[in-house]
Amino acid sequence: MVTKQFSGSPEDSDLRRADSLAREIFSDVANKWALLIIEALGEGTLRFSELRGEVEGISHKMLTQNLRMLERYGLVERCVHPTVPPRVEYTLTAPGQGLRRTVHVMCDWTHEHIGHIEASRRAFDAP
Repeated sequence: MVTKQFSGSPEDSDLRRADSLAREIFSDVANKWALLIIEALGEGTLRFSELRGEVEGISHKMLTQNLRMLERYGLVERCVHPTVPPRVEYTLTAPGQGLRRTVHVMCDWTHEHIGHIEASRRAFDAP
């Protein structure tokens, strides 16, 4: 691993580090599965099987990978109940809820501009 040396103030290096982290987070979170999981969990706590049912088309493996990634970033909280078999539930954290609100703004933008987007795609794809 290469360590970058920053010339400048400590504040500059903090900003660069935050910028780098933001790019990493956005790269991971801005995939279709993560956004659908965030949306599904926005209504409340769900068990793994319930969540899989809410996110149409997601495989067991992709759901597991995305939940782990969202948990790593502190966007989802995993709670294991000591039952037989174990009951595992997932909930959005406060930062996860904040991200969900941002996703809603993006969805609203899509709904507002869907006619224009579809017309542009048809014109672009026409021979």
